[in-house]
Amino acid sequence: MVNQRAGVLGTGHSYPEGILTNAELANIVETSDEWITTRTGIKQRRKAAPDEYTSLFAVRAARQAIERARLDPADIDLLLCATVTPDQILPSTGCIVQAELGANNAAAMDIVAACSGFLYGVSLADSMIRTGQVRHAVVVGAEILTQYVDYTDRQTCVLFGDGAGAAVLGPVDNGRGILASKIKSDGRYEEQLYSPGGGTRKKPTAETLAAGDHYFKMKGNELFKVAVRSMAEISREVLEQAGVKAADISLFIPHQANQRITEAVADRLNVDLSRVYSNIAVHGNTSSASIPIALDECVEAGRIKEGDLVLMASFGGGVTWGAVLMRW
Repeated sequence: MVNQRAGVLGTGHSYPEGILTNAELANIVETSDEWITTRTGIKQRRKAAPDEYTSLFAVRAARQAIERARLDPADIDLLLCATVTPDQILPSTGCIVQAELGANNAAAMDIVAACSGFLYGVSLADSMIRTGQVRHAVVVGAEILTQYVDYTDRQTCVLFGDGAGAAVLGPVDNGRGILASKIKSDGRYEEQLYSPGGGTRKKPTAETLAAGDHYFKMKGNELFKVAVRSMAEISREVLEQAGVKAADISLFIPHQANQRITEAVADRLNVDLSRVYSNIAVHGNTSSASIPIALDECVEAGRIKEGDLVLMASFGGGVTWGAVLMRW
């Protein structure tokens, strides 16, 4: 049995030019910059134009990651697109991205795990590379969440933004690559963050659209507690699995859901905030795109050096959560 460790060979990200600030939101719904900033840490978020769609940004991010990995799209064996805002129901956005890239040798599909989707994809791709089923995989997280928020609900409309991030995974050596990964879910918490309309249970009709059933619904206080506990626990589990201490982590990239969640998880792990990456102020919560966008920004800014230990952890609707530890 092959046991070839997988690592990140290239990263990329893309997001809309449109920006929606807190001040602009205050003109739409009863809120203020102070209210949003204090509770979330968000100052602005990217917002796609009406004629922009998820795969548009997914393709740009994936293409950049493939180029930086010095590969050709034909070299990709697996393409996983994590999204809860697909272009359409059928075919998968992964297949649409595959066609646009010209990655015709890849198996392509979507992963629906909300904010944990990217780490779910990384974990799956890592397993398939380790066992020799694939050599090179692209994992994309891409979302246009602003089309699914109710701009009369200040609990949710202030949180979400749009964008995409991607990573190419492939075989690495010299102790580099993914040291440990773990993914989990608990569907009993479904109603803490969900979108009830538009599927086969509550079909899209004029009535469900008028009722706003396709918008995101969230129980923020309950979600906060479960998110902090789950992200901290699963982070400890992958650290223990790899035989690494939290003090050894060079960089912690958590899902960018809420700055208070980020700080609470870092505190539980005893990781100093100087080693925690946060971009929520400028991007908001971009769900599955959050971690890959952050990862690529860290690469571009030179915040990750060869040999660094990088921990990524996420939590999302489902509920789902996961963590990946890698040596860069």
